Amino acid sequence: MTETLAARITVASDRPSPRPLGLAVLVMGTCLIVLDFFIVNVALPSLQTDLHAGPATLEWVVAGYALTSAVFLLAAGRLGDRFGRRRMFSLGVAVFTAASGLCGLAPNASILVAARLLQGVGGAMISPSVLALIGVMYAGAARARAIGIYATSMGLAAASGQLLGGLLLHANIAGLGWRTVFLINVPIGALAIACSPRLIPESRSPETSPLDLAGLLLATGSLTALVLPLVDGRAAGWPWWTWASLAAAPVLATDFVLRQRSISRRGGVPLLDPVLFTIRSFTAGMLTQFGFWAGQASYFLVLALYLQLGRHMSALESGAVFTILAAAYLVSSMRAPALVARWGRNVIVGGALALAAGHLALLAAVEAIGTHGVVLWLAPGLVLAGTGMGLCLAPITATVLATLDPRRAGAVSGALSTTQQVGNAVGVAVVGAVFFGSTHAGDAHAFALSLIVLALLLVSVAASARRIPLAQS
Repeated sequence: MTETLAARITVASDRPSPRPLGLAVLVMGTCLIVLDFFIVNVALPSLQTDLHAGPATLEWVVAGYALTSAVFLLAAGRLGDRFGRRRMFSLGVAVFTAASGLCGLAPNASILVAARLLQGVGGAMISPSVLALIGVMYAGAARARAIGIYATSMGLAAASGQLLGGLLLHANIAGLGWRTVFLINVPIGALAIACSPRLIPESRSPETSPLDLAGLLLATGSLTALVLPLVDGRAAGWPWWTWASLAAAPVLATDFVLRQRSISRRGGVPLLDPVLFTIRSFTAGMLTQFGFWAGQASYFLVLALYLQLGRHMSALESGAVFTILAAAYLVSSMRAPALVARWGRNVIVGGALALAAGHLALLAAVEAIGTHGVVLWLAPGLVLAGTGMGLCLAPITATVLATLDPRRAGAVSGALSTTQQVGNAVGVAVVGAVFFGSTHAGDAHAFALSLIVLALLLVSVAASARRIPLAQS
């Protein structure tokens, strides 16, 4: 749809009075899904040992969450518009909380992966509902402040996730070990569910349209056909079905696109507006978003594995190393809005190149110290990487939106969020295959090869960012 987010967020009665604690509940739900994405990395080696899990399982723990999030983001916003945004938020938190409990109690790797897939569904239900509800509860300057608080909370959750995970594993509450990084979500989620009916107003869109279930199935099929063989193919020896699956992925994706065009021509509401793909700023922004996020979850995954499996660091020590990167991210992300206002897309280009330089600096350090040298040699690369992340993460969305008709803001934001999760899933599958396929030569060597792939990826991100048109003044 091409209308603004604000236009879609309407209620039958007058706008309700802002409820200060309502924003706290929405932020609580947001922090649940952001923290869970980052906190799990430091727990991977522990759960691998405890559940006797293979490399493919570790990749699915990360990529599976992103995969189901990507697919259901296409439908979650539409369902919230139709059945109630607060209801969708509460249901999403409930699904996420129940899945977190299942993750924490999982007796084997298969159930853990299934629970992570369910977590992704819950996360997809929460994310678009939060932004829509902020639009209902606030207007004008108050809405801008609320969105600022929302964005800041996401950054803090992302920056603190690794360290919090390390602290939880170090505390080893009740001997639960890695399970606490999932079980901690249960009381927080229960509190959010209990508070939301009292503190968050309900709202629906007066315009309803049928959900394209066939399109949703095609999107699910195409993404699964792509990610499944990339994650499982190497361990299975690349049997025939992996190649058949990879061949089917573009066919299903093409069918999805054709179906969206057909629905749009008939005057219906497609899951993803095909008109957007005729706009250069959108296509360049999507490529930039995909490339950037393909390097995020995968980087955190291989860095955690290098630190804990290669260097035999504890989860707490690994979390402390991640804090170096997180501190640099926070500093640069706070400066990013002012820089974007002045330099536009060039901030993303510079951030991507800084991130690539950070990977190369880390590569040089790893080549020099292997798995035994002083860990502070890693600091310069981590600082550069964190700085680059802060200059790319929010500015990609802000820059793309600034170049487009504001009436398309809602559709573009949803597409970029979906692309983020697709990038995460594909990046973990590809970079994970590089890492685990090279561990026979040592974890330092596997990490070094992964960093080369990531650096090349970030150079391509800089190139695609250059194709985003300058915003019209």
